[in-house]
Amino acid sequence: MTQRISEYVVIGAGIYGVATAWELARRGHQVTVLEARRVAGGASGGLGWRGVRANGRDPRELPLMRDAYARWPALGAELGAPVPYERTGHLLLYERERDLASAEARAWTQEGLGIPTRVLDRVGVQRIEPGLAEGVIGALLCPLDGVADHGTTTLAYATAARRLGAQIHEGAPVAELSTQGGRVTAAVLEDGSRIGVGRGVLLLANAGAPGLLDRSLGVELPVWPVFPQALRSSPSAHPPFSSLIGHAHRPLALKMLPDGSVMASGGWRGRWDAELGCGVPVPERVTGNWSEAVAVFPELATLKVVDARADRTETASVDGIPIVDRAPGVDNAIFAVGWTGHGWAIAPAVAPLLAAWAADGQQPELLRPFALGRFASPRSAGGE
Repeated sequence: MTQRISEYVVIGAGIYGVATAWELARRGHQVTVLEARRVAGGASGGLGWRGVRANGRDPRELPLMRDAYARWPALGAELGAPVPYERTGHLLLYERERDLASAEARAWTQEGLGIPTRVLDRVGVQRIEPGLAEGVIGALLCPLDGVADHGTTTLAYATAARRLGAQIHEGAPVAELSTQGGRVTAAVLEDGSRIGVGRGVLLLANAGAPGLLDRSLGVELPVWPVFPQALRSSPSAHPPFSSLIGHAHRPLALKMLPDGSVMASGGWRGRWDAELGCGVPVPERVTGNWSEAVAVFPELATLKVVDARADRTETASVDGIPIVDRAPGVDNAIFAVGWTGHGWAIAPAVAPLLAAWAADGQQPELLRPFALGRFASPRSAGGE
């Protein structure tokens, strides 16, 4: 790689890295993206599709999701590439009266923040999904929620960014950041080459950014790696449901895939395999996840799990929402980590805010709830 200075250096080519690169390039800025592996090689790729949902989110994320709602339908036309996306509606299912008691309050909150939401009784939810188990007594419905092909969407952003002149380098792991006078001056790759930073650097490698911040700037973040487990079933001749499905107390998320197979996830975790260097599924958790799915849709008992993956590392934050802020100790570095498995849907709304912040220097109001300062003072390797 030729040694040079780039106006902006973006670290990570997942959805946030390439989407922010595209937004910066749209503004006429010079951008270099450094990716340790390949575009969509981490949490922005992998098995199945992803949910594009507002239902059940932390209220601090809902204004971003409201904006994302407006962006998703036109995203493919904007990027000049197919972006498989469908509004299926999302049902948050209830089987216990004590959980259902909170549904009206959640609906009121979501409606107040611009998210169309309805509370359904047993009859209402069975009308939408007649294959549900009899134990389902109600649901919270967000009709504008849906699903998207995450890998294809990330690649579309990367292609559009390159078309506008952004340089995206795969197989370019960053070892450390060089600093001088309170600014990041260069990204140093593992092979020793350097990319100089002109105006700013954005650390958007979800799994890699916390370690890079720690070893380069002595900043520790309250996040940790997790290995979300995702399952895919054999195809069904007659799709057992059509909505994006969540659940109030079961660790369960379900979606239909285009080939008629069912994708199941919802909080089940794999484990780290040091020999393979990635997460792997845990057999009893595969069984447990599918058992929860069958308990909600009995028809799924006729299908088999044909694929299970836990190889896409995610970062989880201590309070369940992302941390997006300027890196302590330097004035030209912004980071975003700790998406906790649900950053995907809001990426089209967050990326333009990150680009504006980097270019204009002003923290966007919608990102203020995600600042590092909501926790205690960040720990530094150099002292208190």
